[in-house]
Amino acid sequence: MKKCIAAILILISMQASAQMYEIGAFAGGANTIGDVGRTNYILPSNLAVGGMFKWNASKRYAWRASIIYAKITADDAQSNISSRKQRGFVVDNTVLETSAGLEFNFVEYNLHKLGPAFTPYLYTGVTYFRYDYNYFSAGQLVDANQRDGAFAIPMTVGMKLRVSQQFIIGAEVGARYTFTDNLDASNPSKSNIGQQLDVDFGNTNSKDWYVFSGITFTYTFGRVPCGDCFE
Repeated sequence: MKKCIAAILILISMQASAQMYEIGAFAGGANTIGDVGRTNYILPSNLAVGGMFKWNASKRYAWRASIIYAKITADDAQSNISSRKQRGFVVDNTVLETSAGLEFNFVEYNLHKLGPAFTPYLYTGVTYFRYDYNYFSAGQLVDANQRDGAFAIPMTVGMKLRVSQQFIIGAEVGARYTFTDNLDASNPSKSNIGQQLDVDFGNTNSKDWYVFSGITFTYTFGRVPCGDCFE
């Protein structure tokens, strides 16, 4: 029994030492896709900044967590849809999200060997975000001075390059499919503010999206792996 426990502990120790960690920052832009403003998938309107942590479990995948803050503006005047231009709504919102999930590398990405390392990657997982709860009344945007929250599914594609033994730079575009239709103030709940609202507008059967586009810069650290985990 003692030998079995010792073997398990040794295995856990070897797996733990076979990781390389990354900590760093994200900087870029954000845009929303909904019932107000433009419908472009990638066209940032405001700055997005945040931080991230990665745990490289192998050459093929890494566990990843991040927190990102962004301001998002949706302006009908910038839309290419004539009905939106005539309506003239403008919605400003702020988003603070936390996300955790799996980053998958398209090619083997070995951080424990000298020389450059490059790979495209995909990331997905679970996101929870907080945003400003707004609504329209008499055609005017009203700030309810409330925050609301919702879950989202992140779908990110990117590429990363190790520029030195400790530093990695990357670029990515990440769309978030949210489980709310009120990021653009188009579908508020009357129970949240207790008063009569304008009739909901837009497509109430379609949820809102928001997109982060930018660069990442991370610093790698951790023990050099034992065994053949990264060979």
